[in-house]
Amino acid sequence: MDSLSTEEDILDDSDDFIINFPPEVQKAIEEVLPSKDPLDQPDFNTIDYINSLFPTEQSLSNIDEVVSKMENKIQTIDNEISSVVRGQTTASQDGRQALDDAQKVIKQLFVHIKDIKEHAERSEEMVREITRDIKQLDCAKRNLTLAITTLNHLHMLVGGVDTLKSLQEKRLYGEIALPLQAISEVMLHFENYSDIPQIKSLSDQVKQIHIELADQITHDFKEAFSGSNTKTVIPNKQLAQACLVVSILDPRVKKELLKWFVNLQLQEYNHLFQETEDTAWLDKIDKRYAWLKRHLLEFEDKLGNMFPQNWEVSERIAVQFCHDTREELSKIMMKRKHEIDVKLLLYAIQKTSNFENLLSKRFTGITLNEQGKQPSETPEDNAELQRSPFSGLIGRCFIPHLKIYIDSIDANLADLIERFQQDEKPHSTTETSDTHAIVLPSCADLFVFYKKSMIQCTQLDKGQSMLDLTKTFQKYLREYSSKLLQNNLPKLESQSLGTSVQNITRDLQKISTSGLIQNFSSLLKEGEITRFTKEEQMKICCILTTAEYCQETTKQLAEKLKEKIDPPFGDQIDLSQEQDYFHSVISNCIQLLVQDLENACEPALTAMSKVNYFKLKKYLSVKPITYFFSFRYNGKT
Repeated sequence: MDSLSTEEDILDDSDDFIINFPPEVQKAIEEVLPSKDPLDQPDFNTIDYINSLFPTEQSLSNIDEVVSKMENKIQTIDNEISSVVRGQTTASQDGRQALDDAQKVIKQLFVHIKDIKEHAERSEEMVREITRDIKQLDCAKRNLTLAITTLNHLHMLVGGVDTLKSLQEKRLYGEIALPLQAISEVMLHFENYSDIPQIKSLSDQVKQIHIELADQITHDFKEAFSGSNTKTVIPNKQLAQACLVVSILDPRVKKELLKWFVNLQLQEYNHLFQETEDTAWLDKIDKRYAWLKRHLLEFEDKLGNMFPQNWEVSERIAVQFCHDTREELSKIMMKRKHEIDVKLLLYAIQKTSNFENLLSKRFTGITLNEQGKQPSETPEDNAELQRSPFSGLIGRCFIPHLKIYIDSIDANLADLIERFQQDEKPHSTTETSDTHAIVLPSCADLFVFYKKSMIQCTQLDKGQSMLDLTKTFQKYLREYSSKLLQNNLPKLESQSLGTSVQNITRDLQKISTSGLIQNFSSLLKEGEITRFTKEEQMKICCILTTAEYCQETTKQLAEKLKEKIDPPFGDQIDLSQEQDYFHSVISNCIQLLVQDLENACEPALTAMSKVNYFKLKKYLSVKPITYFFSFRYNGKT
């Protein structure tokens, strides 16, 4: 026992000499000196190691052999340690020698770097001296080139001003265009020299030439097209060349000249169709558009080649014609609004729409952007505007008067509802199939009329007029649900199933024990009450199906109206109340059918309540039947 305790003490003392390395150090050791020996493991346990050597008592017989191996191993390790320790004595000397050699090499390297730096500085100074003269020559060359260019421009400017004055006096516009363009570009180079008196004088002369040319060309045009020459003028080369000069001048000159010329072309139109003339009214609106077509053909045939193509003079005439026509039509319709009826209004709108589409096919609409026509808010409307840039350019004047169109739709719908009521025969048999009831034809006719009206209004106006049309639709949806559906439901007054059940219960409680058994069939006859005929039942089913169809179609109609109307008005479209009206009709139809079913059961239930079940006790148990009726009908269903 003493020996065992001594061994345990030794093992415990050995644990105190265990060296524990950090995980990263242990990992590095394993990578450099991989070993599978248990003695080299970081988690080595002495007791577990001894137990592995001597797992049983019989294994203790070779303990001397194991001890001998361990001693040999210890001796080998001691020898290795001794050799390593002896080797370290010379390692320090070798390391010191290597450090001294490294310091010597560094000193030599520093000396070489210093020499290279000195050579580089001398080379840079040499290059700077060589290139100094080259830089001076290059700077002189740039200054000389700039001076020569400036002198050439100045010479061109001085000579060009004199040339322009001479050509201006002779009205040689064809020879003025190119020099004028060149001088305008040359003047840009002298903007930084405007403080020099000579340059400022030349600049003022060029500006004065621009002003004089603008006035002179404008005067030439007005003289050529004044008085009787307006229609008989023959395009000449001088005016065509003058247009090229105008393109070089200030854009304001071109704008004013075109404005004067376009108004001159429309003088005849404004005179022929002034509001006091008979041709100014809507019934002759097609004559306005025929005049422009004829005038444009004459203009392009006679004067089309006189103006540059990019001036788009024909389109400008057409655009101004549209503006003048819209203003004149607005004035005359406001003064004679009581003479406008829906037929005349739709005729004028249709002719105007056709004319605008014709202009969109003929012209690109590029001049409309110059006049600031604003794009629409929605991508769909922008796409439509690109396809038809003249759309609404005249037609906008009819929008304030579209109430006449809405009132006409209202009147037509009123007549349509009245015709539906007249066509509805009180005792007619409604066609049905064996499986389902059909929708009333009047319902389909109503929504077809709605669809046509919506499409037509979309072509006229997608704003307030579309909203007014929606309100009209709502009005007649309510009238249809009331007059054509609700008011045509058959009426039936009878005792309810709840009252019948109460009577049955009361009669069962009051049955006398001395009553006689009555004939059951006679009791059924006594309980007969009024019911719907087969035709009335079929009619209720048809109205029910029609109401369901109207409810669903009304929902789709609301979605389509929101899609078509302009976005600012979309939130005001709401047909939920009209859907509720049709839902109410559906509920009433179901209630009538249920009531008719209750009335069908009423005689049988009444007869059963009068039977003396006490006399039938031998054949029928009263309790099950009483329980059945009290559970089945006494307020449960």
